[in-house]
Amino acid sequence: MKPKNELLFLALGGSGEIGMNVNLYGCNGKWIMVDLGISFSDPHYPGTDLVLPDLEFIERNAKDLLGIVLTHGHEDHIGAIPWLAEELGVPLYATKFTAGLIRYKLREHGLEKDIKLNIIEDDGHFRLGDFGIRYIPLAHSIAEGNGLLIETPYGNIFHTGDWKLDDKPQIGTPSTAEELTAIGDEGVLALVCDSTNVFNDNASGSEEMVRESLLEACKGIKTRIMVTTFASNLARLQTLGEVAKATGRQLCVAGRSLDRMIENAKATGYLKAFPDIVRFEEAMQLPRNKVMIVATGGQGEPRAALGRVAQGNHKLSLEDGDVVLFSSKQIPGNEIAIGIIQNRLAEMNVKMITERQADIHVSGHPGRPELKSMYEWIRPKILLPVHGEMRHMKEHARLGLEQGIPKAVVQKNGDVVRLAPGEPKIVGRERSGRLIVDGDIIIAADGATMNERRKISQNGQISVALAIDARGKLSGDPVLQTQGVPIEDERDEFLDEAVDAAKKATRKFSGDIAKLREDVRLAVRRTAREWTGKKPVVDVLIVEG
Repeated sequence: MKPKNELLFLALGGSGEIGMNVNLYGCNGKWIMVDLGISFSDPHYPGTDLVLPDLEFIERNAKDLLGIVLTHGHEDHIGAIPWLAEELGVPLYATKFTAGLIRYKLREHGLEKDIKLNIIEDDGHFRLGDFGIRYIPLAHSIAEGNGLLIETPYGNIFHTGDWKLDDKPQIGTPSTAEELTAIGDEGVLALVCDSTNVFNDNASGSEEMVRESLLEACKGIKTRIMVTTFASNLARLQTLGEVAKATGRQLCVAGRSLDRMIENAKATGYLKAFPDIVRFEEAMQLPRNKVMIVATGGQGEPRAALGRVAQGNHKLSLEDGDVVLFSSKQIPGNEIAIGIIQNRLAEMNVKMITERQADIHVSGHPGRPELKSMYEWIRPKILLPVHGEMRHMKEHARLGLEQGIPKAVVQKNGDVVRLAPGEPKIVGRERSGRLIVDGDIIIAADGATMNERRKISQNGQISVALAIDARGKLSGDPVLQTQGVPIEDERDEFLDEAVDAAKKATRKFSGDIAKLREDVRLAVRRTAREWTGKKPVVDVLIVEG
């Protein structure tokens, strides 16, 4: 697939899912990429932490890729860069705060000198081949959230990235309604737009409201306060610094990602009035009503600061009557992990306040009223929903059509959409998928390793070792080892029966080692199924004498 005299869109991540955003725009033989993000693993990929997009399509066509343009610094938009960008061999483009976060990642992976990173000023404009690209500041839950106005010979694209409307965002100056209306006046062929909160009937809310609510909540607390929030939410960190000052508390920060975010913020001109941070030891010596701790781990990550505090293995500690404020949204899929930590805190008689009890968090994504406003300002001919599961994108398309947008195209990862010339439609299909970071290795999400690991995690594993002498007879009894097979107290009885089954299978040996191995495997697995109802993975090692 090489773009001809046309304008194409192809998502390799982020369409049909929330996270792992990778979007390609093709025009006159060339491509640009917008964002290169990750997802975090789930129980479907046991033993792993990170999920990457499969870029096989654009890797095959890397000679036609002009560059990677990053909208903002969240992991689902920049997290795959150190794993995948070097092989693509093209420069990166980002505003200064986002570039600072990327630079940390490249340095950690020893790639700082191998990948060119270009810093674009706020509202900056540059060209990549036939693409003109202009950064459009928008409010989001991180500094320097940006949309992109992508100018092409076939029409303008407004790619929103992640966004919301906020007149008082605390950090940054988003584009005004007048400025966005002016973009619409220039003519916009397609709006490629965030779908995350399309089912929310209310607007996402202002960061100023969160500041007021946090201040009100903290004023009434006479014990130690711990606040957990997303490390990337710079406006929230500034708010917490101001609340700490206003309530006479010293600020302590716990979590490497928070340390990094604050360091990068100060290096790029943000958090100039942020209070001095006290060390863990000093924080624990202060009167309980004189300290506020900001900690990572609000999504239930057991190794993050809040999780370790709840387990009692951190230098910081909480005690009876202390308060934890969850100034973050519970991400779907993390409910169990968050519940485990909250139950541990409850056992410690720690009081918890979440967004359900007080207005201490607002989303970084647009609700329906904000989407309607964007439609009115931009006035696109085509709506292309992205950044959502299929249910989000379908509803987003319905909303756009109801509000008068002439056309809407619902696509998923791998669909090639021709936006112009002619009617917008899906014209092809390219490979998309997932890769897994497993230790230091990148493997296919649907490959043999993951399939084997899933089977072992679900059914357990049995190893069988046996020796065959020169006459083709069994030398001694087979030896069995089990892992994860639910036999518990009847282990010895089960092993005896499984050994007998393996011995019987060897009596049919006629010189074909491969057939013997399979006969023994099936015999042992059959015994395990009869005992447990499970079908464990059975590995057979045969030593020939």
